[in-house]
Amino acid sequence: MSYIRDFSTLSADDTPLVGGKTSAIGELSSLRGDGVEVPPGFAITAQAYRDALTRADAWPALHDLLDGLDVRDTAELAVRAQAARKIVYGATADQALCAQIAEAWRAMVAREGPGLTVAVRSSATAEDLPTASFAGQHESFLHVTGEEAVVEACRRCFASIFTDRAIVYRAENGFDHFKVYLSVAVMKMVAADRGASGVIFTLDTESGFADVVYLTGAYGLGETVVQGRVDPDEFHVHKPTFEKGFRAVLRRKLGGKAIKLVLEGKGESARPVERRTSPKDRRRFCLTDEEVLALAGTAIRIEAHFSARAGHPRPMDIEWAKDGRDGRLYILQARPETVTSRRTAGEIDTWRLKGAGEVLVSGKSVGEQIASGRARVIVTSKDLAQFQPGEVLVAATTSPDWEAVMKTAAAIVTDRGGRTCHAAILARELGVPAVVGAGNATAALSTGQMVTVSCAGGEAGQVYEGELLFEVEHLSVGDLAPTRTEVMLNLGDPDLAFKYAGLPVAGVGLARMEFIISQGVGAHPMALAHPERVGSPRARATIARLSEGCASPADYFVQRVSEGVGTIAAAFYPRPVIVRLSDFKTNEYAALIGGRDFEPLEANPMLGFRGAARYAHPAYADGFALECRALRRVRETMGLTNLAIMVPFCRRVAEAEQVIEALARHGLVQGQGGVEIHVMCEIPNNVIQIDAFAALFDGFSIGSNDLTQLVLGVDRDSETVAFDFDERDPGVLEFLRQAVVGARFNHRHVGICGEAPATYPEVARFLIEHGVDAISVNPSSALKMMRLAAEVEAGLEDRGPPAHMKAFAH
Repeated sequence: MSYIRDFSTLSADDTPLVGGKTSAIGELSSLRGDGVEVPPGFAITAQAYRDALTRADAWPALHDLLDGLDVRDTAELAVRAQAARKIVYGATADQALCAQIAEAWRAMVAREGPGLTVAVRSSATAEDLPTASFAGQHESFLHVTGEEAVVEACRRCFASIFTDRAIVYRAENGFDHFKVYLSVAVMKMVAADRGASGVIFTLDTESGFADVVYLTGAYGLGETVVQGRVDPDEFHVHKPTFEKGFRAVLRRKLGGKAIKLVLEGKGESARPVERRTSPKDRRRFCLTDEEVLALAGTAIRIEAHFSARAGHPRPMDIEWAKDGRDGRLYILQARPETVTSRRTAGEIDTWRLKGAGEVLVSGKSVGEQIASGRARVIVTSKDLAQFQPGEVLVAATTSPDWEAVMKTAAAIVTDRGGRTCHAAILARELGVPAVVGAGNATAALSTGQMVTVSCAGGEAGQVYEGELLFEVEHLSVGDLAPTRTEVMLNLGDPDLAFKYAGLPVAGVGLARMEFIISQGVGAHPMALAHPERVGSPRARATIARLSEGCASPADYFVQRVSEGVGTIAAAFYPRPVIVRLSDFKTNEYAALIGGRDFEPLEANPMLGFRGAARYAHPAYADGFALECRALRRVRETMGLTNLAIMVPFCRRVAEAEQVIEALARHGLVQGQGGVEIHVMCEIPNNVIQIDAFAALFDGFSIGSNDLTQLVLGVDRDSETVAFDFDERDPGVLEFLRQAVVGARFNHRHVGICGEAPATYPEVARFLIEHGVDAISVNPSSALKMMRLAAEVEAGLEDRGPPAHMKAFAH
């Protein structure tokens, strides 16, 4: 019997023959003509494993070792697993099997040429299934060359079916040890040690948001990324607009990439070794935009292909590599994503901290949960014996061997790793919150110390001192009644966008550009437009460092702001997202890097040089031009035409006309390509002259904070007169009523984005009764507002649900 199958002869139907990993490689090989590059190779079938063990009469001895084994007894597990591996290793010395492997190797060398090196990877028949990943449970061997070495690596791969971690994984996931068989794949090595490698998911791994491709990568061989030994670069690409022909990276984050795994030596003496990445390489991304987009396009095609085969959407987990010799990109593996995609649709759990404490370390969040427990710092695997269920596991990185302990942990914290490493994958699969890539967790945290691990704040996860209170709200979208009043979100943090995209809201009523500038850029727009005018040498050096890798500091601003705004627009696409042009006060602008060189000193910045007054003014015109460039990039390059623009603090009609003209000069022409321009209704003059403002703008958003301040004459920044600041004052309510009625009279959309409706339900009730079109609130208040709107509208005339709720109801 032949135990060898060339990749080109395999398909996804061959999982029983060669396992999930290798059958997927065969399926990918059939897509080569569609732009997918897969290295050549061959598989040794699972039948070889079964026959070898049968001929050696190994099954009874394996049953004696594994039947009735308590996998929680780690000492006994280690002894029996080692004995089982020895049995399999000995059985696969079968002369006929080894001869076939050697012959297949010689044929491959004849095709590919001398000096061939290969990766030898295990592939179990129960591996890479839609319900179980088996990530990292079996062994792989890289840069293997020479006939004897290849045969030896294949035997060791077969034996790895009984690693400690694989035995535990099967036991914990209900797989019979004797109904799972192992195949081995022998694949030509890509020279990623001279290039780069990483992992792609065709959804966002934390939120489950399915409309993006999420790609991670670092220099060198991919084991550093997969095993969590390096903080990789991260990229997102928006699938719906990509498929419409728009080619742009949606967002990117530069990873530390402190180390890389490279090949040293020649021939059979070549070995992968860990080396430090040069400072220059650490400061630049491991892939160009063109390469990211090429990989994203390939990932989208792979997902579409496997989804069509399955008859339903099938998000994929894909490994890639870049050959450093010729720059070609390869797909090494593709398997179904097994955790995030299995979440129940329409079920939303919102975790919120109620207490406050000192942040001890921060990193990348895995999951969205919160947990408390005593820290247990693990330096070596021997320390695992001391681990107690309910403790927080703290380590430099984790190993798949640790799964039995990880399952009992309240949370996991690691120094190194990204959201696609083994620790992150297993944490998601086990439902355990984790903070990875925290840098100095093993030094900053002490065994026995009570900590709270929070992954509820978006992409950043924090470890707090002490046991903090938190709450969890569970919601089924089907429990929400449709409303005429649109409930929208106030959202300025792009890191939270994918998380909240699943809420059945009408879109984003307020995306604050100033938040994106302060958090994502850090420098004053004018300082980036004119770095030569920055007086501080330190500030100039910081600007130069921030913008390294971009054509200019101005381009850095455009890239960062467009990616921040674009992420929010992509998350809610095609629902409307209204971005408010920057509305810093002069004291806030001055706090940005280089800001003091461009801002006047004002006695009352709240009523000073802010909002629309700045945009056409010579003191800020070039900064405003950068804001416009960023918004044009979102709409025209990224294809996110659901983005609308909102002008804040527009005092006079003449000022409104100047801003609209300035926007047009910078390519944002109202009505052209669907461009909408809205205005904040937050100054009494906006209400008094609402007919005139309505003639210029497409819609209004009431800013209750500033409107209350100006109606009552109360500085909202002053604690001394805070008792006089009350949105429920009859005078304020009258202005709110006039704003809603005036906008509707002029057939303009009118919403409110201030805090009043969320803080005071009676204000929300008042607005709904007077016909406000939309109420925009913070995500934590959205569900409560939807319930309130349904309750209020139940007593009003039924006008039928708007389109966005019809879609969610369907």
